[in-house]
Amino acid sequence: MTVADVGRKAPRRPRPAPGAGRRSPLRVLGMVVVLGFTAFNLLVLYWLIAASFKTPVEIFTKPFALPVRWFQLGKPLRNFAYAWDQAGFGDAFLTTVVLVAASSAAIVLVSAPAAYALTRLGVRGSGPLTNLIAVGMGVPFQTVIIPLFIGLSTVHLTDSLFGLFLVYVALSIPFTVFLLTGFFRSLSDEMEEAAAIDGASPLRTFFAVMLPLARGGLITALILNAIGLWNETLLAIVFLQSQAHFTLARALFTFYGAAEYQSEYGGLIAGVTILVLPMLVLYLVLARRIITGLTLGSGK
Repeated sequence: MTVADVGRKAPRRPRPAPGAGRRSPLRVLGMVVVLGFTAFNLLVLYWLIAASFKTPVEIFTKPFALPVRWFQLGKPLRNFAYAWDQAGFGDAFLTTVVLVAASSAAIVLVSAPAAYALTRLGVRGSGPLTNLIAVGMGVPFQTVIIPLFIGLSTVHLTDSLFGLFLVYVALSIPFTVFLLTGFFRSLSDEMEEAAAIDGASPLRTFFAVMLPLARGGLITALILNAIGLWNETLLAIVFLQSQAHFTLARALFTFYGAAEYQSEYGGLIAGVTILVLPMLVLYLVLARRIITGLTLGSGK
């Protein structure tokens, strides 16, 4: 140890972040709020699944008890069979899967090149364009339903799955472009510069270099759009009238009136469960990938 080392002061320890202490009131309050919100959602989920196996009497008299009656009669899936047959969920399920898959893929295919051009190609006016897209995210789609309906009526695309597909893609592009710009900004410049030195065109660089690097962001955008479109109801109600074109959410909306009139509350809740569970399972399976993708996009 030298004389200089002896006289040197030890580095000052960094100050802890606000609320980082073990017994910080803010930290305790935050934990209480998060745990309370989680417990409430788990309770609602339990009630939904349990009620989907109950008779209407059990739903109202024993809302949080385990289902008994249909199991005693040997018909535990009676409510699900009723909802599936009466609401036409079979065709609606297939329609929803195809429509959501096609729409989500088309949204990402359109948004990825747009986000890449805005962030990596030095396009003139890319900053104002990005801000304009961000403003588009804040416009409630309810305010443009009437103009959209009039426009689709003009080209005879109302009550058409293709027309609804176009609406889904158009309304989801601002959010997806804004999301993917964060991913493309966070990517390293070295790979892109190496591709340019090798003589690769911007188009080849995008497909061969940048898209594989942004795979996490693309998957995240695809999953988030799929979850949002699967649960979408209002646009399907406005633009679809024929039962042959119904999505799951649209079929459930129609089924609601008939089930309520017949007091088939168990079948109605089973229909809600059929709609909710696929996306819930998808999110639980891919939650880590979604969170990882979102955090990667905030690198810069």
